[in-house]
Amino acid sequence: DRLKLFVKETDLPTNANIVLFVLAPLCTFILSHIIWAVIPFSFGNVIADPGLGSLYFLAVSSLGVYGVLISGWSSNSKYAFLGALRSAAQMVSYEISMGISLINVCLCVGSLNLTEIVLSQEDIWLVFPLLPVSLMFFIGCLAETNRHPFDLPEAEAELVSGYNVEYSAMGFALFFLGEYANMLVMGGITTICFLGGWLSPFGIGILPEGIWFGLKICYFVILFIVSRAILPRYRYDQLMNL
Repeated sequence: DRLKLFVKETDLPTNANIVLFVLAPLCTFILSHIIWAVIPFSFGNVIADPGLGSLYFLAVSSLGVYGVLISGWSSNSKYAFLGALRSAAQMVSYEISMGISLINVCLCVGSLNLTEIVLSQEDIWLVFPLLPVSLMFFIGCLAETNRHPFDLPEAEAELVSGYNVEYSAMGFALFFLGEYANMLVMGGITTICFLGGWLSPFGIGILPEGIWFGLKICYFVILFIVSRAILPRYRYDQLMNL
């Protein structure tokens, strides 16, 4: 599907701000990928290892709201603009809960470095002593990525697909890929902070560290799919009051 969209002709709305309309999906796509620079797949296997990796994650993930807002405003469509406003309010609100959850993890470990957070879980994964915090972080991940049951910015019955309603071909594909890349990023951060990163459960060393890390991210993605299957979509006021 993505290859098909990339080769199709892009339709530009007549009254849209063309420059911002084109840049918005690129902004979302690029920001969703540069977070991977600080995520360690195994010990020493990381592109960049700053001492403030968790702070870098919060800073870059908070910038994603600009791509959504720009796309909604530049489309010159009321449905796209309302969807963008919904998404911006939702993302900013739940970034606070995610930040508080990460602060709890960093205080327990005594470091903002993601590698040190993983190494501190050699005895016990933080998901067990910090179970309420991990649940709050998971709910924040669902809302931050606009996934069901918090996919109100894209509610078809209300907003006709939301902020990307005017996009087609490559623009729509970039938004779609950016959304799923964000989902994998959230899985990686959750794995590092609560599931021991690349550490194997019970000291089982059968598989390489990178494989364990990938399996844990797959488990996180399965939770996303299960939540879509068993949970109803909330009203917007219920989402903001949660």
